[in-house]
Amino acid sequence: MPILADKVAVKAWVAARLGADWVIPTLWHGAALPPVAVWPTPFVVKARHGCNQTRFVFEDAADWPRVRRDAARWMKGRYGIWLSEWLYQDIPRGLLIEPFVGSDATLPVDYKFFVFGGRVEYVQVHLGRGAKHRWIVFDRDWRRVSGPSVDLDPARPHALTRMMAAAETLGQGFTFVRVDLYDGPSGPLFGEMTFYPGSGLHRLDPVSLDTRMGRDWQLALEHRAAKVAA
Repeated sequence: MPILADKVAVKAWVAARLGADWVIPTLWHGAALPPVAVWPTPFVVKARHGCNQTRFVFEDAADWPRVRRDAARWMKGRYGIWLSEWLYQDIPRGLLIEPFVGSDATLPVDYKFFVFGGRVEYVQVHLGRGAKHRWIVFDRDWRRVSGPSVDLDPARPHALTRMMAAAETLGQGFTFVRVDLYDGPSGPLFGEMTFYPGSGLHRLDPVSLDTRMGRDWQLALEHRAAKVAA
């Protein structure tokens, strides 16, 4: 689990199972950002050992000193301690740079696949990232299961079948994992894997969806226990 949550180490693991074309290349990784940004814009700065530690650099004149300060703060912190997310403590602290995969300055739609016992049951579609962020949850047949919103249902992505198969390949052996993918213009791309979506604190609408997801997880646990007992 720590390897799969490590934003650097996971790439080789994914490439071995899906192919290198699924993986966003790493332009650089290390412990401290250099005084001057040397990568062509746009690009993304991330912490390898935590979540929600990301900065987008769209222009050469971006406030690079501020980005460096943020990155230095990420390196000082021990991510995951306050909610006992233990696996982050086993990931080397570090930073990485990736090319930006959106269009212009618009972040790509983020498809988050909830995989229970190796099977995709839900797709959480994140819209308006970086601006008015909101999300909708669909079942595996692309039927909305989350509550009403101002958004019309987004079109089913052309690569949904491929993305679901990829998420299930990566989710084998776990009772639950969330696999995040993008549907890029040249084909689907891997984002990340997480075992702690929202640190378990996101409220689901309707509440019955929370119950339904919990039941799916319980069934996956029972199935694994039955296999071990056999």
